Amino acid sequence: MPRFMMPLLYRPARLRAPASRRRCRPAMPSVVGALAAVLVAGALASCDSLPGAGPSTSDVTAAARPMASGQSRFALVDVDANIAAKLESWTAVSMLGTFGRQPAFSTQTIGVGDSVQVAIWEAGPGLFAPPATANDRTGSGSRAATIPEQVVGGRDGAITVPFAGRVPVVGRTPQQVEQEIKQALNQRAVDPQVLVTVTRNVANTVSVVGEVTGGARVPLTTRGDRILDVVAVAGGTKAPAHETFVTLLRGTSTVRIPMQAMLNDPTENVYVRPGDVISVARDPQTFTAAGATGQNAVVPFDAIGITLDQAIARAGGLSDMRADPAGVFVIRYERPADYDQLGLRRPDPGTLSQIPVIYRVNMRDTNGFFLARRFPVRNKDIVYVSNAPATEVQKVISILLPFLGVGATAVAVGAATTR
Repeated sequence: MPRFMMPLLYRPARLRAPASRRRCRPAMPSVVGALAAVLVAGALASCDSLPGAGPSTSDVTAAARPMASGQSRFALVDVDANIAAKLESWTAVSMLGTFGRQPAFSTQTIGVGDSVQVAIWEAGPGLFAPPATANDRTGSGSRAATIPEQVVGGRDGAITVPFAGRVPVVGRTPQQVEQEIKQALNQRAVDPQVLVTVTRNVANTVSVVGEVTGGARVPLTTRGDRILDVVAVAGGTKAPAHETFVTLLRGTSTVRIPMQAMLNDPTENVYVRPGDVISVARDPQTFTAAGATGQNAVVPFDAIGITLDQAIARAGGLSDMRADPAGVFVIRYERPADYDQLGLRRPDPGTLSQIPVIYRVNMRDTNGFFLARRFPVRNKDIVYVSNAPATEVQKVISILLPFLGVGATAVAVGAATTR
């Protein structure tokens, strides 16, 4: 056979890699996949180090468990219909409920500190009317004498009237004092007629202080005055009504309600009494929205109050991509007397001035919407919505994507070099 034909007949087969080497080619993707699995497992195991707006629902539940000492850091209360009803009763502070439906105060009796002036007329010449003179063309007509203004003292509660002596006036009306003076002068004066005037009323007044244009003692009228009447006489309020609170102090009782409550319900605008003190204060109401809400901010609301569903709406609602509807929390401090009305165990049996409480509303349950409609949000509350568990997984994936991308590139390069 010619030598030139031998390469054609004995052409060697194409060299192929050994079977063992062919089985090792997928090794690069397997290593990358195993590395990715390790990274995911490590990241999930260290979720505490991931960024977040606050604790998850499970974190809050775990933190509420009693410690080794048997005490808890705070009270975790799951809101149900019974809890919502008790919380509603706490906000039922009422002027009418405290002071009752009292009639208008219309008796204008003279009290200690009042200034009184007395005028006396006589039918002819006598004690207070001088004799007629030649130049007096009116003849023997009536004459009057005015006794200077006097302040009613507290020792005997009387004033001095010439030829009548000390006349008691405290606890009497001007008409009653007039009759008293007239009877005392009947035997000395000529048909006396008496007029008693309270020139400065101190006893029958109400003190108005605080955020009003002109704080002062406001004298009461005979027709009777209500709270808003005397506030108006004092010049009205400086702050808008939705930020204004009115406090009525009467004796040892004090009631504070929003001015809007009196505007919405006229029965809360009760009649005042002498000696009452009305304080008007501006107190803007706010709550803090945090976590998986539409916005994290300090949100103002009207002084008349707001419910949890309204608070969530003002905060932009629950974030559709982040929120855990089962983890809607309201964080506040409660007075021990109020918290004990819930019938629950205190987190700390010791004496506390305030009890830290976290209320949880499950908005994943349809009934949670009705409970949120009844749950009152108070001034300086924190409304917190936790992140859903899937959000943490999304964070892990977003962190690992760059590494997985580098691994995939390495696999592609390695596969190309082995071809």
